[in-house]
Amino acid sequence: MEPRTGEMEEKDEELGSFDPNIPEEGPSAPPPGWLEDINGYQGHKGGGPEDDDPLYPPPPAYNPQYEVNRSTSVPTIMVPSVSEDVARDALLKFVESKWKYSSKPARNLTFKELQPITVYRYRLETYTETRTSAWQFEPYNGQMVDGPQFGMSPPPWDIPVSLPQRYTDKMEKIRVPHSSFVKVCHKCHGCGRTRCAGCFGRGQKRCSFCHGHGRTRNKRCTSCHGRGRKRCLSCRGDGYKTCSVCHGARNLLHFIQLTVTWKNNVSNFIPDRQPEFPDKKFEKVSGDAFFVDENVLVYPIQGFPDQEVCDISNKLINEHLHRFTSTSRILQQRQTIELVPLTHAYYHYNGKEYSFFVFGTENKVFTPKYPSACSIL
Repeated sequence: MEPRTGEMEEKDEELGSFDPNIPEEGPSAPPPGWLEDINGYQGHKGGGPEDDDPLYPPPPAYNPQYEVNRSTSVPTIMVPSVSEDVARDALLKFVESKWKYSSKPARNLTFKELQPITVYRYRLETYTETRTSAWQFEPYNGQMVDGPQFGMSPPPWDIPVSLPQRYTDKMEKIRVPHSSFVKVCHKCHGCGRTRCAGCFGRGQKRCSFCHGHGRTRNKRCTSCHGRGRKRCLSCRGDGYKTCSVCHGARNLLHFIQLTVTWKNNVSNFIPDRQPEFPDKKFEKVSGDAFFVDENVLVYPIQGFPDQEVCDISNKLINEHLHRFTSTSRILQQRQTIELVPLTHAYYHYNGKEYSFFVFGTENKVFTPKYPSACSIL
């Protein structure tokens, strides 16, 4: 808001006085020192529905261990391939989704070679639980107050919750027991209403057309009918508004809200073995999971024929442990190796050579170039 000059204040005096018992608007969030400390929840800076600075209490000390002598050997697998009929059908479906592509080349092409390519996708899932706490408040209208008189508030990680299904994301908000208390509203100081900032509590404002003179071009102002002032639309002429924080209740019920977040943190890796095929395409298709290992902590894969998969398993497991254990509790881990079908199909059409890829168990198609791409035959 711009500073008000003496001339502006003098003109506003002509609009009438305001009720000094109605306070100006205070801060939307409680000022520092307004709230009491609750044992185990010290350090919150403020509070309210928009509190974006919660505390992240570290999980209690725990030391999950790898299982000893666990086997991480991977079974022998066969690289999948597609037949000419399957490849042709997949290409026809792809062409039908592209209005500029003709189906004639797909129907009449001659296959030269169908080359299956071994593609492994490694996935590590770490299912975590995180707990944060923050002050919240609501208008107090006589509801029950679960305060410190009923006992001490339990620490954040001691509050019982019902676990959701594993590997599913979920958030739950819980009012911390015995953390509630009632306090006068910090915004209106218990008045239930605040002075209108639009008219400074006077209920009327200078007419913006005649600047308070009542006349424009030697004629009576048609906007204010010569009065030089108009009713404030913001407060409808009352000079005050119902407090936007307590909604007229005058008091607020403060409490600590615990937010429990369950999240499945997923990391994927596919070795880049086919320069002509964009790896991002694999994100939209499924593979065949031939190796699944699950435990509180999984052990890095060893002895897999593709050493790059072993290396990335070790790297991602260490990264997840470093990233999540300081603020979250690891509930479960799962590592998976999938064989993602990928076949490079080479073919002839009208004396020229082309190729396309069939990938995923859904038999999706990617083609860098297609005959007659700009005409429908």
